[in-house]
Amino acid sequence: MQTFNLTATGHNLNYLPQYIARRHGFFQEQGLELVTKIPTPWDGVLDALAAGEADMALGGIWVPSMYRERVENYTVFAQIANRCPLALLKHGSADEFKLTDVAGKTVLMKSGGGASVGLFFKMLLRENNIDARAVDYIQDLDGVMLGNLFQGGMGDFFVTDNLSARAMVEQNPNISVAMEMVTQGDVPWSVYYRETATTTPEVMDKQRRFCLALAKGIDFVNNTDPTTYQDELAELFPNVPVEACVAVTNQFRNNGMWISPVIPVEGYNRWQLGLRDARLVSEPIPYKTLVNSEPALESQAPQPVSSSGAPAMNGSTRIAVAEAKTISSVA
Repeated sequence: MQTFNLTATGHNLNYLPQYIARRHGFFQEQGLELVTKIPTPWDGVLDALAAGEADMALGGIWVPSMYRERVENYTVFAQIANRCPLALLKHGSADEFKLTDVAGKTVLMKSGGGASVGLFFKMLLRENNIDARAVDYIQDLDGVMLGNLFQGGMGDFFVTDNLSARAMVEQNPNISVAMEMVTQGDVPWSVYYRETATTTPEVMDKQRRFCLALAKGIDFVNNTDPTTYQDELAELFPNVPVEACVAVTNQFRNNGMWISPVIPVEGYNRWQLGLRDARLVSEPIPYKTLVNSEPALESQAPQPVSSSGAPAMNGSTRIAVAEAKTISSVA
């Protein structure tokens, strides 16, 4: 059994297939013992990589994007979350809410785990022809602090993770969910990466086996009613009502949060445009420059077959794999 050390930026429901894969022995089936550490503050993941204490980091792709050719080159080899796991809360009823309603208002956004919250929300505004500068933001505070302040009356809207949003709404009838951003299209939200210079064939073999186990975890979550393993959800997220965990898991399952370890090209390109417009990169980074999809692609072949004899791969996964194979085949 080989130890595979992971340093992660947090403990989140959008990482659920990885947790399931570990709890159900899928990594052990691949000869890997997954050991996870979550540093505080979150950017300690980069220190862990640099010190050789971790084989890979899990977090936002915006970090290896903005670091490239400036500080350190990282190679991204897989994803776990294919969509944004945030929600937009508002005071009062969310009936007839439109995204344009945020213009001229104050939006609270947690930032303790990095820049992703603000990056995605402002990109979403731009994509909907809403001037992001027409909104006032309070985003330099801890998420729990902002949540308490929002419930106390600060601001008009609050962007936080979907699970916390559901839990807050269940406890406070004066707040409602205006938008669950998992419905707002593909982006490689959470990815695995390490330094390009230290990625050897031996490392890639571990990555391939990791992706095989992760793909099995994704398949389990997508095809299993979460009420049948709600005890595990309660153990993983003890501070949130299990009903909220089940509801958010189903919301994620139904909206393409988890499709494959393979990063879809279209979602990648969309996020790169968002990072460019946020000035984190000067120009979008080509897919193949930042992503080596070989370990993730190998995890998709051969595919298990369904009862009809067809490959057990949904449409989104087929598209993601086909796109990534096309990019990988280009010299």
